[in-house]
Amino acid sequence: MSVHDLTELLAGKRIAILTGAGCSTESGIPDYRGEGTLARARNPIQHREFMQQEATRKRYWARSTIGWPRMSRAEPNAAHRAIAELEALGRTTGVITQNVDRLHHKAGSRNVLELHGALADVRCTACGERESREALQHRILELNPTFADADSIARFRMAPDGDAELEDATIDDFHIPPCAVCRGVLKPDVVFFGGSVPRERVDAAFAILDAADVLLVVGSSLAVFSGFRFVLRARDRGMPIAIINRGPSRGDEHARVRVDANAGDVLPQCVPASALAGASTGTVSILAGSAASSRNERHST
Repeated sequence: MSVHDLTELLAGKRIAILTGAGCSTESGIPDYRGEGTLARARNPIQHREFMQQEATRKRYWARSTIGWPRMSRAEPNAAHRAIAELEALGRTTGVITQNVDRLHHKAGSRNVLELHGALADVRCTACGERESREALQHRILELNPTFADADSIARFRMAPDGDAELEDATIDDFHIPPCAVCRGVLKPDVVFFGGSVPRERVDAAFAILDAADVLLVVGSSLAVFSGFRFVLRARDRGMPIAIINRGPSRGDEHARVRVDANAGDVLPQCVPASALAGASTGTVSILAGSAASSRNERHST
């Protein structure tokens, strides 16, 4: 189907947006299932292994120490910016993102529900104390000064977890800082594979969906149930579903419109041209045909 079919479906409707890793690949953040995945495939971090095995935690934090500077410097792409413009126009009920990169926030979106948390936050598994990932990076480098070598960082390939591929020998001598308050085990405040999304977070995401007229899935294969559940909910409610994704997705049979393309190429075409022009001067203009509906649709969830 075409971008024209997509814009026709979205016209005049309140949109709930569900984003996956494919929304961020154009910002240089790799995914697990997109093009090129098989060339770099490895198992994602498992929640139980991280919690029970110090070797797994050491491997994760060593890789993260290399990958974090590049992750934190990643910039939003055209897809993130178009989503933020749609929110500014009052066309969205919110963004439910499976991503942990905070790029929607960087692009200017405000009503964002981070289904799986964010790598920018760290939490102690013992006392619950929170710490920014940037602050932890400084503590890590104090204990592991060789990891601060910029030349070493540049030669490693970034991986989907916001970390990097490292040889075992590089990891063996790595030291993990404990919680600064209770010396407990630190964990990125994200839901690893095999972990559970908190019930209240799922309920808040369903509220975003239930307030909408249409569900727009952007850059997700929907292979993981935590995202696919929103497609099932939309289907059960008789809500039209649109999917933008490179390659097939688990939700294709339920989609009214399916566009196989990069999100950054498609989404800007769904934003009124006058709004994009206005954005360059710090203002937002709405096409006359959608102004009334946009005013009526503006709300928070």
